[in-house]
Amino acid sequence: MATERTVDVPKGVNVEKKGNTLVVKGPKGELVRELKNVHAKIEIADGKVTFSSESERRRTKSSLGTLEAILENMIKGVTEGWECEVKVVHSHFPPKVSVKDNQVIIANFLGERESRKAKITPGVNVKVDKDVIVITGIDKEKVGQVGANIEKATKITGFDRRVFQDGCYITKKPGE
Repeated sequence: MATERTVDVPKGVNVEKKGNTLVVKGPKGELVRELKNVHAKIEIADGKVTFSSESERRRTKSSLGTLEAILENMIKGVTEGWECEVKVVHSHFPPKVSVKDNQVIIANFLGERESRKAKITPGVNVKVDKDVIVITGIDKEKVGQVGANIEKATKITGFDRRVFQDGCYITKKPGE
């Protein structure tokens, strides 16, 4: 008895398999994902992608579920896109947040002279609107990583977090 997971491919989206690589093309762009250590058969036919394996082991079932989730996230990314929101919180020194080149620059954070910087991954758009930073893109992992980079850049150490709540915090993760 085989284990199987199936994903429906919507109209306007094209899924191709090249070796161990999945290529998903849609109205918003193209995503390429290399699948490493895959012990499953991948079949694409009639607007459906089927991941199957002969094994009934729990680990095999979970890896098929992971492959299914990865493909669903890729399909949603090329059709709708992903969005993440980061809120800038301050109590005393208002930070100035701007986007320059491939970085988010947070100036005047806690009154510091040196600006804090967070890297923006290629393929991700960042827009600053007063105290909210909106991150958009077609790759869920990259959008979430940029949000995490911004949050990490403003992490405060050596102070009581209950008193000094200044920083940038993710308020809406991709997919929420």
